[in-house]
Amino acid sequence: MSASAAQPLLEVRGLVKDFPIGGGFLSPKKEFVRAVRGVDLDIQQGETLGVVGESGCGKSTLGRCILRLIEPTAGTVHFQGVDLGSLSRKGLRRTRRAMQIIFQDPYSSLNPRMRVGAIVGEGLAIHGLADGASRRSRVIELLGKVGLHEDAYDRYPHEFSGGQRQRIGIARALAVEPRFLVADEPVSALDVSIQAQIINLLQDLQEQLDLAYLFIAHDLRVVEHISHRVAIMYLGRIVEMASSEEIYASPRHPYTRALLSAVPVPQPGARKERIVIQGDVPSPVAPPAGCAFHPRCPHAQEICRREDPMLVTGGRRHAVACHVFPALP
Repeated sequence: MSASAAQPLLEVRGLVKDFPIGGGFLSPKKEFVRAVRGVDLDIQQGETLGVVGESGCGKSTLGRCILRLIEPTAGTVHFQGVDLGSLSRKGLRRTRRAMQIIFQDPYSSLNPRMRVGAIVGEGLAIHGLADGASRRSRVIELLGKVGLHEDAYDRYPHEFSGGQRQRIGIARALAVEPRFLVADEPVSALDVSIQAQIINLLQDLQEQLDLAYLFIAHDLRVVEHISHRVAIMYLGRIVEMASSEEIYASPRHPYTRALLSAVPVPQPGARKERIVIQGDVPSPVAPPAGCAFHPRCPHAQEICRREDPMLVTGGRRHAVACHVFPALP
């Protein structure tokens, strides 16, 4: 896989999202869950950026903030050179044609009272892209593109398997001809064999339609096969980012190394050293001083407890936020 080096389709700078908690009668002290803490990233047209991390690290919140499904606390998101934060509701609605999302749960993300034709065609109706017979024809074309027969048009979601439902969700996202998709753990609820089919489908669609993906997952094994670049998130921040090949061949951050050590080896009888991370993920309400990973890091030094490392880009565009294992020149 290769991605162009042109002007980024998506540019995110200093993105922050805090969720207020408390401050009521029973809990007078107002605090904040610091879900996303100063994220910078770029995505080129036709590129896939995989975002990986443990549950609760802020991956899904990041994706929703980029689309302004959740309003960021701070930072900027530029899409095709336009600052999404400056758009009115009407302007954002027009831009959303080019930015869509595939949800994690194929069971709860589809309205059980709507037929598949209405689900997939809803975006066409909202944006005035097709009506009547032309809408039906377009929906049937989309169903075929994701591997479903046209008789699915008049059926309900409960008549389909999980993998088929996710295909319907993908068809719905494609209906308005987007350029960028946030895929929020789109295969985590599916069987392993079905996961491979959906990953292959997304890759085929990317090649056909020149789509860009922000692919969110907690499984590095899945991300390896679809991503051009991989960003590792920990407690709301990106701690390492590089090409997929570089991350898997030469991981730098101790957290990345631990995640990779947990990926199963496909060869029977093959063994590798497992790095077990001790302790629990710190609270996002009160993240530790210095490097957020230092309470669990076996290599932590005094500077790690005092100073928060910057994400520094070294050779081969390999960025690392670590005092002990910095980016190589």
